[in-house]
Amino acid sequence: MTNIQSLLSEAKKELINCSVISAEIDSEILLSNVLKVKRDKLIINSQKTVNFQNIKKFNSFIERRKKKEPVAYILNKKDFWKNTFFVDKNVLIPRPDTEILIEQVLKKYQKNKKISILDVGTGSGCIIISILKERENFMGCAIDISKKALNIAKYNAKIHHLENRIKFHKSSVDKFFKGKYDLIISNPPYIKKFELKYLENDIIGFEPNLALEGGNDGFLVTKQVIKGSSRLLKKGGSLIMEIGFDQKMGIKKILEKENFFVNKIIKDYGENHRCVICTKL
Repeated sequence: MTNIQSLLSEAKKELINCSVISAEIDSEILLSNVLKVKRDKLIINSQKTVNFQNIKKFNSFIERRKKKEPVAYILNKKDFWKNTFFVDKNVLIPRPDTEILIEQVLKKYQKNKKISILDVGTGSGCIIISILKERENFMGCAIDISKKALNIAKYNAKIHHLENRIKFHKSSVDKFFKGKYDLIISNPPYIKKFELKYLENDIIGFEPNLALEGGNDGFLVTKQVIKGSSRLLKKGGSLIMEIGFDQKMGIKKILEKENFFVNKIIKDYGENHRCVICTKL
């Protein structure tokens, strides 16, 4: 019989051979999910034997990871903010840097505030769902051009008991004309087309191109979001948006041209400019 320690050791070796940088942590995450125990329990119970069925399942996960498939897609889940979300290859994997958007919204609006919020390009729904769970008086609306992404966002809204507080629409922002909003949030695709090929295999080989590529200059979708927000926001309403690390100056110009006042640009945990907060004049 094979024990936890030998399983992990073999998996780590195989992943390293396939140039997976996070071999150790990935092996532990995948095995802890198969065995339905917390990761620290694996170390404590390292001599415990694992049954054939679980070994088979774990090995199939390792085979997928060897091909650089992200752990989040293998397990169909990703932790973001304080919650766990269902994800698959039809949506971008939520990232810690995007949590800055949540932080900024919560700083700006107190608990008792009643506002309407629009999430442009909702993907898995992780941003709007995280905000609505923190602010029970907010009402939400979410749009995306991908029907498959919207289905995932709806499913996440349901498992987090928010299906009655978010309306979902299949639409791009330039074709969306429903309502006026106090706040618009968005994490648009902002990677320049020619830079896509330099991304890690885990990203470019698996995550949806639709959610990554921002055209030749990286601003293609961002400009649409800003233009649409100018029309959809109430006067004095806010736009809080994720941006590329090198887009600070470009984003300011576009926003000012569209009659927005840039309140501040926030850095992420890696000290890169990541989040712009602005007001519709």
